[in-house]
Amino acid sequence: MSYRTASAAIVFLHLLFHGQTIGAQTIGVKTILANGTWGGTGLSVTVSSTGADVEFDCAHGRIEGTIHLGKTGSFDVKGTFAPEHGGPILRDEDAAAYGARYKGRVAGDTMTVTVLQGTTKIGPFRIKRGARPILRKCR
Repeated sequence: MSYRTASAAIVFLHLLFHGQTIGAQTIGVKTILANGTWGGTGLSVTVSSTGADVEFDCAHGRIEGTIHLGKTGSFDVKGTFAPEHGGPILRDEDAAAYGARYKGRVAGDTMTVTVLQGTTKIGPFRIKRGARPILRKCR
């Protein structure tokens, strides 16, 4: 078997067993969610090297730190969730951010996300890498 054929076989096997890595990046033995924007109806997630900014129709949130993916592309990370409201925002109004968990799975260029904030379950949302989000912000 030639070097080129062996290399192609290794790449194929890697993609076969780790298909979720299309929207991820492997560093050493850990797979992390790749930087970029993921969008869909009601949700936008912008991933960077410092975490992720999350926008909902009437809320926003933040995930601090790298998002590590399990062998099946699953993740369960801590973050914040801040509900928003329609109407005017007062000058001294501070949007309260509450602790939340962001759970989901990445498969190729598709991510499924559910937010758990206390006993409240928000989602699941199905978003795509590079897709434009459809958000209807509170006004």
